Amino acid sequence: MSVFDIILIAIGLAMDCFAVSVTHGLAADRNSKPFRHYGPWLMALMFGLFQGGMPLIGYFAGTLFADFFSRFAPWIALILLAFIGGKMIYESFHGNIILCKLNNKRCSRRNAQCTHSHDNSDCPHCIRETQEQPSADFSLKHIVALAVATSIDALATGVIFIPVPDALWLGVGIIALVSFLFSIIGFTIGELVGNKFHFNVGLLGGVILIAIGLKIFIEGVFLSI
Repeated sequence: MSVFDIILIAIGLAMDCFAVSVTHGLAADRNSKPFRHYGPWLMALMFGLFQGGMPLIGYFAGTLFADFFSRFAPWIALILLAFIGGKMIYESFHGNIILCKLNNKRCSRRNAQCTHSHDNSDCPHCIRETQEQPSADFSLKHIVALAVATSIDALATGVIFIPVPDALWLGVGIIALVSFLFSIIGFTIGELVGNKFHFNVGLLGGVILIAIGLKIFIEGVFLSI
């Protein structure tokens, strides 16, 4: 196995990391504390560690163990990404809560009329309780869940190194590095696009995550037969 072959494998494994990073770049909030301290660097680091670690586990576990886990990997990835993506979609439509100062109750319509005690489309008594668009979540538990979901299908990749054990550590290093770099590049692209164009990034990000989960599921369950 040549270095070029390993790089091609690494790029293929890193594409999901790239797509997820783009969605987080689109919704990034530089004023949030997690973003200022670690943000995309922690996400890229976790993606790199998990993408490199899964093939390593697959190699040492052997073909039997890897085949066993590969049966469940598509389901785990689908469940995790569908849950996270669904949560992002829900928050994109319910993240902008308007309260009426007159009675501190929630308005019956988003960005429109306050019907509690008056009928004014531009109600001066209403305030926005949360941001208009939910910002990207850079909490450790969220990033780890994404890292597991996007890398678990790479577990069986370690089997290809069994005939060429001398290439194992080089392969793991390249896979981890490429995933790290693709995550940073994806986040940067998403951030640049998000600053220039304004749209419902929560909805877009959620749809992309669910699509990635479906892709992993279809490839792992149907196309691997």
